[in-house]
Amino acid sequence: MRIILMGPPGVGKGTQANRIVDKFGIIHLSTGDILRAEVGGNTDVGKKAKKFMDAGQLVPDELLLNMMENRLQQKDCKKGYLLDGFPRTITQAEGLELILKKINHSINYVISLTADETELVNRLVLRGKESGRSDDTEEVIKERQQVYWELTSPLLEFYRERNLLFEVNGLGTISEITNRILNVLE
Repeated sequence: MRIILMGPPGVGKGTQANRIVDKFGIIHLSTGDILRAEVGGNTDVGKKAKKFMDAGQLVPDELLLNMMENRLQQKDCKKGYLLDGFPRTITQAEGLELILKKINHSINYVISLTADETELVNRLVLRGKESGRSDDTEEVIKERQQVYWELTSPLLEFYRERNLLFEVNGLGTISEITNRILNVLE
């Protein structure tokens, strides 16, 4: 099973992704985690990506597509995977389609978690205070929200046209949200 999990920052994609991968025995590929590892490792990609991440902007498509093509060809992806935070733009989605065709994979489901924007900003500010993440300040969060709605929301129509999109309410308890997602996937 190959899944794309979408939703604005703070909607709980990471939490739900962990539950889904445990249920289906697939791997969780979070571009955010992959990029943070690159930044933490002080790699060339990480240095370039950090400038964009710290400003609340998206990392350029070319960097992400190269990183994802390499990652999707690794052995642990053969059984299936959940993409979390990728693609975020139509250009990335089109690039992903080319990559998947090249490696003979296809996406089975695109799950879009939905939630109220004000609640999400409040959640992320609290997370930033608790975790000390430098990218969880209110200013950066609002920028990330704006970037999501301007650049990423067109993906909803992109995947709707391919009959892959399922929108799921991302508000409620963690278990309630997981059950809504599983109802789509099972």
